Amino acid sequence: MTDKKKFGLYVLGIVAVLVLPLILQNFGNAWVRIADTALLYIMLALGLNIVVGYAGLLDLGFVAFYAAGAYLFGLMASPHLAQTFEWFAAAFPNGLHTSLWVVIPLSLAVAGLLGVLLGAPTLKLRGDYLAIVTLGFGEIVRIFLNNLDHPVNITNGPKGLNQIDSIQILGFNLDRPFDLFGYTIPSVTLYYYLFLFFVVMTIIICHRLQGSRVGRAWMAIREDEIAAKAMGINTRNMKLLAFGLGAMFGGVSGSMFGAFQGFVSPESFSLMESVMIVAMVVLGGLGHIPGVILGAVLLSALPEVLRYVAGPLQAMTDGRLDAAILRQLLIGLAMISVMLLRPRGLWPAPEHGKTLPKKVTPKGLQPVATSVTQPGATQ
Repeated sequence: MTDKKKFGLYVLGIVAVLVLPLILQNFGNAWVRIADTALLYIMLALGLNIVVGYAGLLDLGFVAFYAAGAYLFGLMASPHLAQTFEWFAAAFPNGLHTSLWVVIPLSLAVAGLLGVLLGAPTLKLRGDYLAIVTLGFGEIVRIFLNNLDHPVNITNGPKGLNQIDSIQILGFNLDRPFDLFGYTIPSVTLYYYLFLFFVVMTIIICHRLQGSRVGRAWMAIREDEIAAKAMGINTRNMKLLAFGLGAMFGGVSGSMFGAFQGFVSPESFSLMESVMIVAMVVLGGLGHIPGVILGAVLLSALPEVLRYVAGPLQAMTDGRLDAAILRQLLIGLAMISVMLLRPRGLWPAPEHGKTLPKKVTPKGLQPVATSVTQPGATQ
């Protein structure tokens, strides 16, 4: 493909992504809300891709970092602390209403610290053992949030945190529609463009990491940890860095989720959420950014689209089957089909190490075969 065609495809893709919410809002704001949720899941999947796709560390507790960001924004941008603690109300009578731009750096720090704390005890674990430990970590965080309403009410327990502030940019509230030359842009569309900005930044960071020395070290650990250690790679620090950086993206996504929903509760951070995020990475294509994005979009939008399929199927069975169960059944069948037909994912990373076509050489000289170096090998 020529450079002109690539440039044309990039421009077409950018225009399509920018125009998409304006088209969807003609069919109802619910469709734009699905697109907003898909963007949040893209951020989560790209963050987990650093841990699973690049470093090869199976993490089933990634939703814990998502919860940390959401609850951090909920506590810092709602009247909950002022309503619960008298000493806090004396200092902040109207509650603590912190801007998202202040919470985001805090979310990066808190989620990154949690990621390192999770990675430190699991440095010598691999495979199923690592998955079990991280799964337990995610469940511990959810149960902790669910029960931290006594003796001191910090998270409000299963009731969750409500009255969370919306996002304001330069004094403009994203919860209110915006009139542009007589055209009204709904609130969900404004959130779409904000989330799109963060997704683009995440893609740029992940792309730069993939081609960096750190990214190559992660891939070397993924392919053969013993060989990577023998070549001088500090596997301990690289693993901790993968856990910390991946968790940071989860924390930022959680903060935006809290602002977007206006309410957070432990139910939003169940084990199924972690499983779905892992499925997005695996089904899309491990270690491949476009594949991970495709997997996140499909698995976040598919359950909503299947609502229109499960209803008629339920009517065909005279209501004997629950529509929610039918949706889960259809999602499971779709995932099994993909794994059977595309075991490396819907859009897998290009295979490395295969011999390329021989170079054309002058007469009398032997042709030279070239090969692509493995991503984890030294140059």
